Amino acid sequence: MTATPPTPASFTAPEKKITLIGLMVVFLLAALSQNIVGTAMPRIVEELNGFSLYAWVTTSYLLASTVMVPIYGKLSDLYGRKPILVFGVIVFLIGSALCGLAGEPWLGNFLGGGMNQLIAARAVAGFGAAALITIAFTILGDMFEPAERARFGGLFGAMFGLSTVIGPVIGGFLTDNLSWRWTFYANLPLGLLALFMIIAKMPSLSHRQGGKVDVLGTLFILTTTIPLLLALTWGGVTYPWTGGVILGLLAASLASLVAFLVVESRTKDAIIPLNLFRVPIYSVGNLAGFILNIAFFGVIMFLPLYMQLVLGVSPTKSGTSMLPLMGGLILTSIVAGNVVARTGKYKPWMLAGGVILIFGLWSLTGITAHTTLPDLYWRMFLVGLGLGPTQSLFTIAIQSGVPQAQLATATSSSQFFRQIGGTIGAAVFGTLLMNNLATEMPRHLPQVPGAQMNAKSIDMKALRTAGTGSDTTGQKIQAALDAQYAQIEQALNGDAAAQAAIRANAQLPAELKALATGGLKAQVHRTLSAQADAVRRALSAGEAGRNTLLASAETPDALKTRLRAIPAQALATPQSSAAVAGQFAQGLLAQEAAAYDQAKTQALAGLKTKFDEQATTLAAQVSSGMKEGFTASVVRMYRDAIWFAVAGLIVMLFVPVIAIRTGQKSAPTAAPVPADGPEPVTPARS
Repeated sequence: MTATPPTPASFTAPEKKITLIGLMVVFLLAALSQNIVGTAMPRIVEELNGFSLYAWVTTSYLLASTVMVPIYGKLSDLYGRKPILVFGVIVFLIGSALCGLAGEPWLGNFLGGGMNQLIAARAVAGFGAAALITIAFTILGDMFEPAERARFGGLFGAMFGLSTVIGPVIGGFLTDNLSWRWTFYANLPLGLLALFMIIAKMPSLSHRQGGKVDVLGTLFILTTTIPLLLALTWGGVTYPWTGGVILGLLAASLASLVAFLVVESRTKDAIIPLNLFRVPIYSVGNLAGFILNIAFFGVIMFLPLYMQLVLGVSPTKSGTSMLPLMGGLILTSIVAGNVVARTGKYKPWMLAGGVILIFGLWSLTGITAHTTLPDLYWRMFLVGLGLGPTQSLFTIAIQSGVPQAQLATATSSSQFFRQIGGTIGAAVFGTLLMNNLATEMPRHLPQVPGAQMNAKSIDMKALRTAGTGSDTTGQKIQAALDAQYAQIEQALNGDAAAQAAIRANAQLPAELKALATGGLKAQVHRTLSAQADAVRRALSAGEAGRNTLLASAETPDALKTRLRAIPAQALATPQSSAAVAGQFAQGLLAQEAAAYDQAKTQALAGLKTKFDEQATTLAAQVSSGMKEGFTASVVRMYRDAIWFAVAGLIVMLFVPVIAIRTGQKSAPTAAPVPADGPEPVTPARS
């Protein structure tokens, strides 16, 4: 006997309205958590000294939220939407508070320092945030008809766009005027408001289904994702791509993926039912969304970094400078959502967005270290126009193509694939940037005494002050040259350790090394010895020799004075002349210590003048070189992003066209998908 599906729940207009408002607050909270931090990140990694871990702050958040997306979808099927949403908001608020505390002195070296503390806290926040967006879209599917979902999906895309507008602005303002910690604390009041609306105002939405949580599937998602992200993050930076560590991580990820597929194919309550992949719109749409989100995060993660470090704008200004990108995103997201709600034709918008995105990314490869903000704005606007249609249309199409019984699972897993794309994008482009910096910085930076620039020891403050034009870089270079000058002075004074350090310094010219390690003293000795020999020979010839020395321009004035004081009778005979010559020669050789001190003083004075001039020149070259090197690294990264966008566009060509279902209620339960796949969906007529 076949069980009759339960009657779809009906909701009053006020319930729908208050629920929609609550969902928008929840969605805004989740979206803000991703966007408010971006403009603060340069200051965060500068203060916590963690530029090499820059991408992990985003990666840890996305990884935790991504892995939990399908889990929350299944849990909401088992225990209801509302309890899971409340749980997610609470965990998210705890994680946000912990993020703000990262690096506080009283935490000491817990977890290895402030940067690691922040990464761990972001993972906690991501663990909770996964429920926010997933359950929000699922409730939208529960309560509203498909045509309404298309319209409201565009509205939610606009909310995401709004968060990407006000998030960077708020984040920059808080960073400039309070502290970067307030970019996390700011989530707390909005989160408490969302929590109140969910608990007090939202309908119960209790339509629990049977089954159980796929624990084994969840475990294999973790063991597939984490090694892959570690390999993508460490590859070419910490370990070579062909090394045992990276190959081992990739092999472990692949083995876990195979195990996951085997387990899911045999599990009744699979966290990602494999039969959904038999629905073309589900499989192809998720693949396209996955690839495009890789490119998406490659764009938005590093624009604030470029603007602050290269163009020299403040965090607040870099936040407002994101408006063109987000304006284009909001515009096409709203327009596409409303047009698709009326016409049901989504594929032209997807393809048009993909083409514009490629062109926008190509335009970003034209930025330089001297690009003006207005010149950057139109490039960002194009990127935003291309990104807009991809923010909601994939979800709308997928929700119309899968059976209603698996709506929550399909929605959450679709979100999972897009978020895993963003997570991989953060890891991949973070690694690309680090590798590019390791290549480009040496090409653009001069050699600075006592300093070495590489991808693992990027001085964020030096980069930022290079962008703003302050003299911090010049002060550091002057200090380095002063230290080198002091070492040379010690070497000239006979310090053996200083002489050894100078011999080992590859940055010093060979002539200066030789001079400081005994060359000057030898030079003074040779000069005095040659002078003493010349005087001995000349005076041995008597009065004629004295006259020759007095007439010579090479004879020092002090020596001429002493020569004039010699009595004539002292040079009258060969014997007396030889005696005087010997005394003069010995007197000259006895002055070697004083002559060396005088020569040393003159050499150091000249060297100090040269070093001061060199410090000024190097400061200008380093400031310019850091900006040019960083820009070249970002440009190479955007060139790589184009290929991901092209791949996404190619996949979108194969996205099937189906009808967006209209005029029917969204039932929370329905007949399960048969073993051989869901019933076919009638394609839309052209």
